[in-house]
Amino acid sequence: MMTQIEIIDEPELDGKRRALVLTEDRVGHYPEFREFFVRCFALDTAGLSRPGYVRAPSGTVYALPAALEPLNEADVDTDLWALLAWIIEGVGGEWRVEDLNAAGRLYQVTVAGAG
Repeated sequence: MMTQIEIIDEPELDGKRRALVLTEDRVGHYPEFREFFVRCFALDTAGLSRPGYVRAPSGTVYALPAALEPLNEADVDTDLWALLAWIIEGVGGEWRVEDLNAAGRLYQVTVAGAG
């Protein structure tokens, strides 16, 4: 079961606010994460020449790594958590959403899932 993140084609960018929400300068730090992003965004052929776009549960569109829509902080928190869960589910193996949520509860992240 994948989370509510949808990979989309490049959206219309005119008039859109861009804000930095999440960056990862070492996508390949863990091989499983590298393979996940290669699979989702054709990085093996396109590389990082263009961003990958996803639509989050609020409807906000994000480019990895920059956001493209006007931002509501509560939505960003919820969407970022959903994006992290989606990545972890996609990576699989020893990476589990339950562990993400447990860490979130430990650090009192308000959007961390109940467990």
